[in-house]
Amino acid sequence: MIPVTDFQKLATDHNPQFRALKPWWDVLTEYLCVAMLMMGVFGCTVQLTQDKIFCLPSRPSSESPEEVECRQPAERSEVNGVWKDTDAKGHNFTSREMFGRKNHLDIHQYIFVNNYCYETAVHWYGKYFPYLVVVQTMLFMIASSFWFKFPGTSSKIELFVTILGKCFNSPWTTRTISEVYEEGGEESLVMWKRNIMSESDRKESLIDDGENVHLLKPASLKSNQEKMAPQQKSPLSLLDKKEGEQAKALFEIVKKLRAHIEEADLLYRMYVLQTFIKMLKFVVITVYSAFLVPSIQIVVKCSVPKEVTGFNIYCCNYVKAHLFSKLAYCYICFVGVYGLLCIYTLYWLFHRPLKEYSFENVRMETSISDIPDVKNDFAFLLHLCDQYDPLYSKRFCMFLSQVSESRLRQVNLNHEWTVGKLRRCLSVNASKRLELHLLALPGLPDTVFEVPDVESLKLELMNDITIPDSIFQLMFLQELSLLHCPVKLQPTAQNHLREHLKVLRLTFKSPEQIPPWVYTLLDLEELHLAGPLTQSTSLEDLSKLRNLRILALRSQLSKIPLSVGNIWWLQKLTIHNEGSPLRAFHSLTKLTDLTSLELVGCDLERIPRTVLGLTNLQQLDLRENKLMTIEEILSLQHCRNLVTLRLWHNAILYIPEHIDKLVSLESLNLSWNRIRSLPTGLFYCTTLRHLNLSHNQLSSLPPEVGILQCLQHLSLASNSLGSLPDELFSCKHLKSLVLADNSLASLSPLVSSLSQLVHLELQGNRLQFLPREVGACSLLKLSGLVVEDRLLDLLPSDIRNRMSDT
Repeated sequence: MIPVTDFQKLATDHNPQFRALKPWWDVLTEYLCVAMLMMGVFGCTVQLTQDKIFCLPSRPSSESPEEVECRQPAERSEVNGVWKDTDAKGHNFTSREMFGRKNHLDIHQYIFVNNYCYETAVHWYGKYFPYLVVVQTMLFMIASSFWFKFPGTSSKIELFVTILGKCFNSPWTTRTISEVYEEGGEESLVMWKRNIMSESDRKESLIDDGENVHLLKPASLKSNQEKMAPQQKSPLSLLDKKEGEQAKALFEIVKKLRAHIEEADLLYRMYVLQTFIKMLKFVVITVYSAFLVPSIQIVVKCSVPKEVTGFNIYCCNYVKAHLFSKLAYCYICFVGVYGLLCIYTLYWLFHRPLKEYSFENVRMETSISDIPDVKNDFAFLLHLCDQYDPLYSKRFCMFLSQVSESRLRQVNLNHEWTVGKLRRCLSVNASKRLELHLLALPGLPDTVFEVPDVESLKLELMNDITIPDSIFQLMFLQELSLLHCPVKLQPTAQNHLREHLKVLRLTFKSPEQIPPWVYTLLDLEELHLAGPLTQSTSLEDLSKLRNLRILALRSQLSKIPLSVGNIWWLQKLTIHNEGSPLRAFHSLTKLTDLTSLELVGCDLERIPRTVLGLTNLQQLDLRENKLMTIEEILSLQHCRNLVTLRLWHNAILYIPEHIDKLVSLESLNLSWNRIRSLPTGLFYCTTLRHLNLSHNQLSSLPPEVGILQCLQHLSLASNSLGSLPDELFSCKHLKSLVLADNSLASLSPLVSSLSQLVHLELQGNRLQFLPREVGACSLLKLSGLVVEDRLLDLLPSDIRNRMSDT
């Protein structure tokens, strides 16, 4: 015989994980199906192992065969020595004539008659009832699990159940739920303490002002708190790296699974369809079974051809009829219960909005408030899970939350970016501060605040960053750079930065990304803003920063914002306009304390007159503009403190003679222009220390260069100089001389008079040899001498040895 379990495997899926999608009514119908299947198998076993029917010829009578009636006796009694039988209808008949009558039939004739009558006289329902039960039960089982097998639904169900189990058993789920309830316990403890303190304050107001009373009260309060306060939980163990990566992968899988399942309601429609099919089968089976069960009779009349045995009427006893009749009524009861469950299922399907699922209860119980509601098949599957165990949905929703994903990302970051790894990333920036640069990370590692040596924190291309209160551990932090990195501050962190931050650099894509907390940094000294600043952008709040000294704007402005003029205490202003024309400079007139001004890439054709009125100006940088003439340089003589003038990367054709009016000038950069000759007046700026005329079109250097006795650094690289005047070597304080990429054929032996020379560049010329006198420059070493290797090889060995760094 075939075991019942084999039938169950054919009808249902043996995957135990699918039980999460089987509500209690589906489980109960499975048990009913198993019971009905056992009933059918039992009936089939009886049908195959026992005799089917026993037939006897009817007593002789003059009645026609149609008038012969086979009665089923109900009682047997003796009346006056005669046995009488009473049939089911109450009719009495005497069986005395039949007692012991010989019919002269052999066993083979009886066997033939039994088989013949079983096939012709017994009702088909009585013969095939066990097989019908097995087939119908199998159909019930198939209908119950059809949506687990249908190609359009089975893949989605299998994916959902597999991922549901992984999310349920994920260590991250356990950790998140534990943290949530631990936070809830801490909040309850805080509220309890507040209530205790408020009650104690009310009681103390009613107590006398005696010293003993005031001494006893806090002690008693403290002892009560120690007794009543719950014990603090030990900190949760951190996830290891492998568990964190698995949870991270689960978040991505859940997102794709939700998008895949939530787009349609195929699973819901398939479940409704199979429920309707089961309901229809229940109605059909109940109707025809109730109609045909009475046809299962114990006594059956059978007509047999008379020439076979000599008898044409047989009364047969169907031995299994009584058992099958009871099994049929029991089967109808089981099918009835099955039908009631189908009715309840349909009520559940249409009475509740199963295409929508809300996690409102979970959001209220936990601090995770961003768990999204779901719809369609995704919602329907979660409703089914709730019928099995609501805990599945509560644990699964942790992987739908952005907050939970952010926490996991934070944990993984802390694992990856250890304190040792962060220390290896430290470097010294241009401001001589110890800087930690983090680029394109998914978050800000908590371990950053365990490196107290950090003086400058640079965050680049990072989203949704929140600086926690633990930033107070960075006691030496003075500089913060946020490059395309929107940042939020917790209250304590904002207070800390307000008191300690000196330099802030912001790079943004829209003015709305400038955080409002910038204007609360009262101790801020430097502010660098890089991004689009339109005319509607308000920088009025910058006037609150009373300690601001340096402001740098990198944008495409058409005029200097009026709000900049309100920062009259500003000392340095830098505007990098990225090649866009800047035409309005009226705001500069208010900056009377300005000492340094940089107007870079502003498409300037002349030096603005407003700039010429800044009498306290010490440094002026107008690089990367379109200056062709600088006749206005005469007006700079009113800037008596001007020591640095940078006009590099322009299109200047000549230098005006009256440049000698800049008596305080110490550094002049005119590189990357189109200057062909130098005026004599330039060399009467006797205070010049740095002069850069590289990348021009100079063909000669005037002998008046010897007047610059204070000159320390001179660059004439990338010109067309064929020779150098001897007066150049009378500049005794010259430390750096750059003559690369010219047309020099020789170097004067007078170079030996440059006793303080430490850097000399001569590569890219037509030199055939170096004079021996180059070795007389006592401070010049081979590392500071930049020439072709062949020229070094031509120097005598004693000179090379003397100039070596050792």
